[in-house]
Amino acid sequence: MQYSPEINYAADAQMAVYAEHVREIMRDRTGGSSPKAFVRTYGCQLNVSDSEHIKGVLCSMGFELTEDQQQADFILFNTCAVREHAEDRVFGNAGALKNLKSRKKSLILAICGCMTQQQHVVERICRSFTHINIVFGTRSAHKLPQLLYEYLTTGSRVIDTDDQTDGVVENMPVHRDGSFKAFVPIMYGCNNFCTYCIVPYVRGRERSRRSGEIINEVKGLVAGGYKEIMLLGQNVNSYGKGLDEHINFAELLQRLCDIEGDFKLRFMTSHPKDATRELFDTMAANGKICKHIHLPFQSGDNEILRRMNRGYTREKYLGLIEYAKSVMPGLSITSDVIVGFPGETYEQFQNTLSLIKQVDFTSLYTFIFSPRKGTPAEKMDDPVPYDEKSRRFSELLRLQEQIANAHTTKMEGSVFEVLAEEIRDGEVSGRSEGNVVIQFPGDESLIGKYVNVEVTATKNWIAKGRLAGIN
Repeated sequence: MQYSPEINYAADAQMAVYAEHVREIMRDRTGGSSPKAFVRTYGCQLNVSDSEHIKGVLCSMGFELTEDQQQADFILFNTCAVREHAEDRVFGNAGALKNLKSRKKSLILAICGCMTQQQHVVERICRSFTHINIVFGTRSAHKLPQLLYEYLTTGSRVIDTDDQTDGVVENMPVHRDGSFKAFVPIMYGCNNFCTYCIVPYVRGRERSRRSGEIINEVKGLVAGGYKEIMLLGQNVNSYGKGLDEHINFAELLQRLCDIEGDFKLRFMTSHPKDATRELFDTMAANGKICKHIHLPFQSGDNEILRRMNRGYTREKYLGLIEYAKSVMPGLSITSDVIVGFPGETYEQFQNTLSLIKQVDFTSLYTFIFSPRKGTPAEKMDDPVPYDEKSRRFSELLRLQEQIANAHTTKMEGSVFEVLAEEIRDGEVSGRSEGNVVIQFPGDESLIGKYVNVEVTATKNWIAKGRLAGIN
């Protein structure tokens, strides 16, 4: 089913009214000083982007941001539901807030994000975390001023996990964490329903932003001096479906490349079933698009892919890679892989290893299968013990480490353009166009600039080098 998302600009006015009310109430509560807000983010880049918008909304209500929980008048956890470990960390840290709340009665505590779109999680919060004051879901961030106002005026817990919102809220304020790298969501939600994945249930159906909104946002970022812009979506390759304008992801990339300025584009995540030759041709033709693609394959075995409901075969995936490399020699490819999907045999696991060898990935994000409540895979028969899955996981890591070492070793003696991102102990760290971390001696003046670095030594997935020039 296709969705034609409505763009909600009316939320601006409603947010502004509640934001002003909250500003006045919070100033009274803090004796006239600016209240402080602490936001902790768990999970993916989309969650980080969501938190940047939440921080923007908090600033519109008069909050100052702080990195110190002890100073905060408002603490919010933006959560991830993709892995069980992430949920356990949230519950552990949320439980620890109880002592802080007991010492500071006026402290307001909130939990939002993917975890709170699951009914069993909300029920657990209500039952076991009575000190949490506000709970809201992935599609309610723009309502935060209203939710906070409701709590401040009633003193009662507020819960908003409405999952019926299919539109896109534009013009939300944003407080960006960086000054030269930026996240730009181009779409929200997912229609794929991989059997192991909770995302479609907590993020909703696919909803694309209109191209004009995205282009204007990127233009503003470039004018503001941002050097690298990451386009985000659960499946960027299905961008444009359901919009009233005829556009796909490759066309959006081309329009963004036509913007004047010195900047680079990255994007994630791509789904193999929707990746096209047109996309790879567009990447190859434009110097502003980094020659790196994150294309999760998850398994190298067709039967496992079928049971995962991935929508492609091993042969289709390898065909995509072959074409991409043919038009972009030296393309850096990274991926996600799951070890120990329910019922996976050792022979099927070996098919994953053989695909890894054939593709020659720059790096992999590897996971042992984590059952998610409410997904089909949770109910699948799983006779393979966890110890065996761990052994296979280690085998895969050893293989990929050998491949990564070979990749970085080949870099020695070559010069790469790097966006200098941070400095620690006199060493600047940045990423090459192929998304490889390169470290080199330097100072603060380099941060946020494109520099040329000659690689002089390598170890695993990190390269060491020396400054060869500033672009």
